[in-house]
Amino acid sequence: MVSVAYAADAAAGAGGAQGLMSFLPLVLIFVVFYFLLIRPQQKKAKEHQEFIANLKKGDEVLTSGGLQGKITGLTDRVATLEIAENVRVKIARPYILGSVAAMEGGEGKEGAACAIGGGGKGC
Repeated sequence: MVSVAYAADAAAGAGGAQGLMSFLPLVLIFVVFYFLLIRPQQKKAKEHQEFIANLKKGDEVLTSGGLQGKITGLTDRVATLEIAENVRVKIARPYILGSVAAMEGGEGKEGAACAIGGGGKGC
């Protein structure tokens, strides 16, 4: 009877280390997901927020709906785009993907080209 108690105690001690080793693959999977998926997405979102904050009148931009136009007015939440002569639309600032120059491969490639998957050197 006493030997059974010692055997049960030894098995419980070994099971604690074994439990930690079985938890390790889950931790490794989370670390891989963080560096391959979560961190790059956070970086892209931060860059988009900076781009939106630095918009100014006269910038030519592309929206997520596919409209391309020149910014003629800005408020905290809304940008007014001139998409044709005397045709203006108001759009919420977060729906602006990026600059048209970035889409065409100009310098300072950011925003729309990277958001759409234009890839390349600057993304």
